Amino acid sequence: MSGISRRDFLAGMSLAGAAAAWGRFTAAAKPKRGADLVTLGRSGVKTSLLGMGTGTVSGSQQRALGTEGFTKLVRHGLERGLRYVDTADSYQMHVFVQIALKGVPRDKYFIQTKTTAKNPEVAKADIERFRRELGIETIDSLLMHCMTTRSWPTDMRPVMDVLDEAKRKGRVRAVGISCHGFEPLVASAESDWCDIQLARSNPFGQKMDAEPEKVAEQLKKMHAKGRGVLGMKIYGETGFGSREKRLESLKYVLGLGCVDAFTIGFTSPQQLDETLDLIEQATA
Repeated sequence: MSGISRRDFLAGMSLAGAAAAWGRFTAAAKPKRGADLVTLGRSGVKTSLLGMGTGTVSGSQQRALGTEGFTKLVRHGLERGLRYVDTADSYQMHVFVQIALKGVPRDKYFIQTKTTAKNPEVAKADIERFRRELGIETIDSLLMHCMTTRSWPTDMRPVMDVLDEAKRKGRVRAVGISCHGFEPLVASAESDWCDIQLARSNPFGQKMDAEPEKVAEQLKKMHAKGRGVLGMKIYGETGFGSREKRLESLKYVLGLGCVDAFTIGFTSPQQLDETLDLIEQATA
């Protein structure tokens, strides 16, 4: 070990051990059912492979269910083993989510929501309001919503600092972004700030930030960094119109090997059940 101190050697061994541990984690058995638990990268946060989205056509389809219909849908998903509920301030669904989850043990669900705040004061106020509206002490995943420029890592730094502080204080467990556009997606892959990335992915290029192959390349970069990668728009906006195309999309997304979990905006228990069946077909 000429030229290498004992301390440097041990530090190197520690890093090698960490890398090996991460390799073992990423090589873990792939989920085969929508209710299977997954870990979102190095954040350590766990959720189900399949999530229940609340933002179909900006949330209008879920709002149209009313609180009773939406609660029935969410409770059905929970009974089938799902834990993941995806929402956002702009969907106007926070109160719906709180009502649907009332009385459910906190460790039985994962909530992801999103802020459109562009300055730190609004971000601070949003975090406290979101916690009240959702009826929870800690938000599992809080994303900056709809980044549209490549310069977001610089432009949004004050808001990012607020989210980091909320994470340190235990008000948020993981932070990240969602993108609208390929340039901000590339910037996200290059940045080391995000714990979690929510990105649009399907094989048909519907509601995507770029061609499927280009998007997949960026998602693989994120995943290789230990980022939790969450998919959305798996069925485009409203379902592709056929069971066969939905199955094709699920096979594609699950076959990428870099999407840890994904959210789909259901409007009926039957739609949810179909997707659970299709996931098992796609992973058989």
